[in-house]
Amino acid sequence: MSETVTSTSRGQWIRRLTGHDAVIFYILISVVVISMVSVNFFASTLTVGFLLIQVLPILLIAMPMALVIVSGEIDLSVASTAGLTSATMGVLWRDSGLDIGSVIALSLLVGVLCGAFNGFLITTLGLPSLAVTIGTLALYRGLALVVIGDQKVTNFPPALNAFVLSKIGNTGIPVMMIFVLIVIAFFAVLLHFTPFGRGLYALGYSPQAATFVGVRVGHSKFWMFVATGVVSSMVGIFLTLRLASAGPDNGTGLELSVIAAVLLGGVSIFGGKGNIPGVVGGVLLIGTLTYALRLAKVPETALIIVTGGLLVLSVVAPSVIAWSKERIRLNRLHREVPGQSASGETSA
Repeated sequence: MSETVTSTSRGQWIRRLTGHDAVIFYILISVVVISMVSVNFFASTLTVGFLLIQVLPILLIAMPMALVIVSGEIDLSVASTAGLTSATMGVLWRDSGLDIGSVIALSLLVGVLCGAFNGFLITTLGLPSLAVTIGTLALYRGLALVVIGDQKVTNFPPALNAFVLSKIGNTGIPVMMIFVLIVIAFFAVLLHFTPFGRGLYALGYSPQAATFVGVRVGHSKFWMFVATGVVSSMVGIFLTLRLASAGPDNGTGLELSVIAAVLLGGVSIFGGKGNIPGVVGGVLLIGTLTYALRLAKVPETALIIVTGGLLVLSVVAPSVIAWSKERIRLNRLHREVPGQSASGETSA
């Protein structure tokens, strides 16, 4: 009995050490080591600070985005929501006379409304999330231009800018990473340790089956899009304070990096599969790779190609691996059961 338990435990550890999440972290460690050896100025606390402050927006939005994709949906409007939040924050601070706390609270409402609008169109009207969020991607960015025009608001309190850029001692780690860790822990618990999270996996596999077992499909999806909107607004506020500048273009292009990181972290584009540790590894891998290439003076256009290539790879690779595993299984079955073809059909 004890030998069986030991064997099972050993098998679980082997699967964990050879799983997708582990492989992502192995690649991440390799990229870090190679960059430390080959890229000037990479091995420093200054690099840690700049690297983490750059991946922070991606890391934040990737958390709710992972849950949305696990449930079989997608949200492409996140960067535009951040831009609209930044524009609203700038106008409120410049024209309303409110204190900065009230301005930030009202700016967060922008994310709630944007996410609720997406959720309403998708869950109540039954429209596909891809089409809806492509539309709101353009709509929210256009509204940001209407709100603030092509102007910038830059007179935010210097103390807030200094706080956002402050570091923990001499480590180079931004203080804001503490807040990010709280957000990661929240979404990890929500996805992996609650009935709501388990319902999202069921939704990703089959909405009909999820409904049959009691999952409130519309309710779950609606609140996921609201969560994505709120976190996107947080990122819009963070970018405004970090840059000390509010404008309609803040966060432009962020959605590509977020989705690439989430899929690279092992979340299936078809839903029903993925976890938060893998997503964190995917974000850090893309962030580290692009930062090292920037330090090596690789052109920005090449960085876009790298991000796009990783996005394609993260979609294609799981399908190729699944196809290979199925072929191996069928071939093994064919050898063990005479008369069984490699395609799984039984010959007469």
